[in-house]
Amino acid sequence: MRRAQGIRRGALLLLAALAFGLCLNAQPSPSAQGPTAVELAGRVDHYYDSLHSLKANFTESYTGLGMDRAESGTLLLAKPGRMRWDYSSTPGKVFLLDGKYGWFYTPGAPQVQRVAAKELDDLRSPLRFLLGHTDLEKELTSLKVAPDAAHPGDLVLTGQPKGQEKRVNRVALSVEPANGAIVAIEIDEIDGAVTRFLFTAQQPDAAMQPGTFRFTPPKGIPVVDSPPPV
Repeated sequence: MRRAQGIRRGALLLLAALAFGLCLNAQPSPSAQGPTAVELAGRVDHYYDSLHSLKANFTESYTGLGMDRAESGTLLLAKPGRMRWDYSSTPGKVFLLDGKYGWFYTPGAPQVQRVAAKELDDLRSPLRFLLGHTDLEKELTSLKVAPDAAHPGDLVLTGQPKGQEKRVNRVALSVEPANGAIVAIEIDEIDGAVTRFLFTAQQPDAAMQPGTFRFTPPKGIPVVDSPPPV
């Protein structure tokens, strides 16, 4: 009897040890926990490289240099290199990229600002990300990924833009991990200025009307070549 009890006790201990070992071995793998920073960067690149067009609502805020500004409106994007920001918070205000130039106009302003598109194609603006011009793994150093407290279920991908260490501290992208869509962008500059963009009601590959990305200056308003608007 005692020998049988000892065998049963030994078997129970063995089962317990095996179960404990299985529990230890059942820790989630990195892929089960979510994408790495490099994997998420690749998803963002692939998503925007694959898009033909995009329509979304946006909210833009800027804090710095004695200013605190918040605006909103509608964003339209189409490949290659075309984008239109219509500001509802200031009716008639528009920033349009036609592939060659960027045009910026606010009703009542004495002039239309025109900027060469290549001068806007940097990491201070969301243009590079949304137009699919980046390889984030190569262009951002110290890539990190973390849960997005502001947008539960999303992830925040952060990095330091290469070649802009004297101007930009950090770029943070809030990303939907399933497909790589950007829902928010935050750009922290060395001088303390912070620009944020939030994108909602996104419609990938939305149809665009003819003439959407053509800008005609208002009659009598001169066009002035200038640095990118802040």
